[in-house]
Amino acid sequence: MQRLSPGDPAPDFTLPDSEGKKVSLSDYRGQRVVVYFYPAAGTPGCTKQACDFRDNLAELNGAGYQVLGISPDKPEKLAKFVEAEQLTFPLLSDPEKTVLNEWGAFGEKKNYGRIIQGVIRSTFVVDAEGKIEKALYNVRATGHVAKLLKDLEIAG
Repeated sequence: MQRLSPGDPAPDFTLPDSEGKKVSLSDYRGQRVVVYFYPAAGTPGCTKQACDFRDNLAELNGAGYQVLGISPDKPEKLAKFVEAEQLTFPLLSDPEKTVLNEWGAFGEKKNYGRIIQGVIRSTFVVDAEGKIEKALYNVRATGHVAKLLKDLEIAG
């Protein structure tokens, strides 16, 4: 499995959001984007992480960052998740795991001590030119957004 590193071009993608609208990474050229990959909408860890992004979105946006979340969930499940948690940024659907694989966010991981194939919770910062600025693999759902804000020097 290929992992991305700072300086690599961010693989472009076009995926449907929770409403079935197509969203491409290239739509955000000229802006900085936080792209995060999570295993499943509505699970406790993924809900905590999504709500942390939602609660810090104004700060991220204010510092010039857009946020995109990507999971293998179908748009219908994402729509329920967006509604239930009042999420205010796009969640994208990658059921074939094409983008997950291209970004190195799918593969072997440890789950309760067992090695399984699955989504590797990962966060990337893409610069305005479409290059990877930060590539963070195996991030924790809890506290991750606060750490990201600190790393990006956004948090006070």
